[in-house]
Amino acid sequence: MSQESMKSSLRKAKGLGSAKNGTSHWYMQRITAIANIPLAIWMIWSILQVQNVPYQEFTLWLSTPLNAVLMILFILNMIYHAYLGSLSVVEDYINNETFKTIKLIGMKLFFIATAVTAIFSILKIAL
Repeated sequence: MSQESMKSSLRKAKGLGSAKNGTSHWYMQRITAIANIPLAIWMIWSILQVQNVPYQEFTLWLSTPLNAVLMILFILNMIYHAYLGSLSVVEDYINNETFKTIKLIGMKLFFIATAVTAIFSILKIAL
């Protein structure tokens, strides 16, 4: 009888999987999805309100503190939610570790640049 056959199932599985932050990642995806519901409703309502207004009226609308803050929250939440979803796809379906690392770094830089650009644009109009 070999030593391997005498090991328990738990002992055989130890060290085989990633036990890093799967649960917190799953919770954050759910939290951002739930937060997207009221923010998306506000965004749709807002688009309908400012759909055909001139640029000056739109800038006046966006310069109100409530609208500027909600727009920033919407952008940040959507970008973070998209990042978490993309992260799951890359980690689950790309097996080449070098390509995966490059892809993860590129994704993080892309999402950070997108968030900074969007927030800068909102603040430039609002302030």
